[in-house]
Amino acid sequence: MADVPTGSATIMIRSGTVPITAHDHGGSGAPLLLLHGAGGNLATVTELARMLRPAHRVVTLDLRGHGRSGDGPWTWDAVLDDLATVVDELDLDRPAVAGLSLGGMLAALWAARHPDCPGAVSLDGNPPPARPEDLAGLDPDRAAAELARLRQVFAAMAGAMARPLTADQVEAALAGQRAQARRYGSAEEPWVEAFERNLVPADGGYRLRPGPRLTEELRVAMETLDLIPVYRDVRSPLLLVLATENLPEQQPFAELYAAHRRGLRDRLATVADNPWLRIVHLDGASHAMVAERPGQLAELVTDFLRR
Repeated sequence: MADVPTGSATIMIRSGTVPITAHDHGGSGAPLLLLHGAGGNLATVTELARMLRPAHRVVTLDLRGHGRSGDGPWTWDAVLDDLATVVDELDLDRPAVAGLSLGGMLAALWAARHPDCPGAVSLDGNPPPARPEDLAGLDPDRAAAELARLRQVFAAMAGAMARPLTADQVEAALAGQRAQARRYGSAEEPWVEAFERNLVPADGGYRLRPGPRLTEELRVAMETLDLIPVYRDVRSPLLLVLATENLPEQQPFAELYAAHRRGLRDRLATVADNPWLRIVHLDGASHAMVAERPGQLAELVTDFLRR
């Protein structure tokens, strides 16, 4: 069992099937696991972790295939086992779990697996558009065409990420991270750290994690995940915080994402009578809500878990 730090500490946990790097931010409050999204790492939630620390002992981690954690096949059960290993190794007593995007999906699945969980929070953690029948108000042929176009864009992005980066490309990407930080009024250092944390030497250049194989596994896992049964059956407190606006990168698919949000609202209406489930539509917030509104999210999470 790892020693519990009184302050901040980074720990490599090797007792599971995949080595997992965790960062214990310390704090004397109830334990809270805070999970990043796909393609991110523990540094991408550093600012939110700091804002949550007054009320919680916050632990962040690099999910498998991300940051400084080991590689391994992506299955939901395997990753939930990774989280359980971190909880056991750090002796966290019935932690709450919160996460962004992919991390939010894991938070909901953790709540379903652990009915004694004191609370879970999903920050826009829903599967991406994948099925025409889930796109409310969009003609089926149009929906299929837009989904095919979106998959082409994702495939091109995945192909570009699979290629090694030159030193000049890394510098340009770092400049882009700094610009993004300024756009959201954030400190630049965590954005730079988050990019560098997923960067590894490869073929005379650099490669970004997650790699091509895990990226494809993640795509399939998220597109085939149905969380509505989880929301219907969960018996521990679960908060869904949902985006209401598009990211700038989503604007070319504005019609598709609007239909996706409408379809999600319709499906959530079928489980809204579950007293364990609370749903908040965050006006004016996009999928980048952790960067846009960390203070508001910290308050939402803290208030929800305090109940």
